[in-house]
Amino acid sequence: MGGTSPEEPRKPSLTALPGARLDFRTVFTEHYAFVWRILAHFGVPASTLDDAAQEVFAVVHRRLDDYDGQSSVRSWLWGIARRVAATLQRGRIRAQRRLEVVQPPHEPSIPDEELERRDRALVVEACLARLDEPLREVFVLTEIEEFSAPEIALALGIKLNTVYSRLRTARERFARALARARASGERSAP
Repeated sequence: MGGTSPEEPRKPSLTALPGARLDFRTVFTEHYAFVWRILAHFGVPASTLDDAAQEVFAVVHRRLDDYDGQSSVRSWLWGIARRVAATLQRGRIRAQRRLEVVQPPHEPSIPDEELERRDRALVVEACLARLDEPLREVFVLTEIEEFSAPEIALALGIKLNTVYSRLRTARERFARALARARASGERSAP
């Protein structure tokens, strides 16, 4: 995949029917792009996204019979992806501690368009990073992954009103952080 998000079909899934026996191939085909994006939102580096997605689907394959249909397949996959990303993050932190003395290589020059796109993405990532984890989870699931509030409540194990409260707070804080980032960018422009 090489760092770009795979395309995901937007048709209704037969795997989302409660009580339906899940077929691994169908789950993989219909939800690979979703898992890939979720892992990226959890901070999995682009260079390891495909490997992380494969790890998620290895877990799915082992746990396929454990799926009870009480939540949507996307909610179930989100939970697995969250745990895989957390495990990878712990491993990266341990590796980073061992390599702290090594200087990172300088980045090669990038064409202006790519640099501008990357700068905008970094601003959004920085704004998301300023949100507390519970707020960021609800914000990403709603605004980027288009989960409904009831799906989020079920996936996170929280009350529906808590989802709405966190979402409102997250949107306000994200908007303020984005406004500050834009204002500081305008002041530093030549």
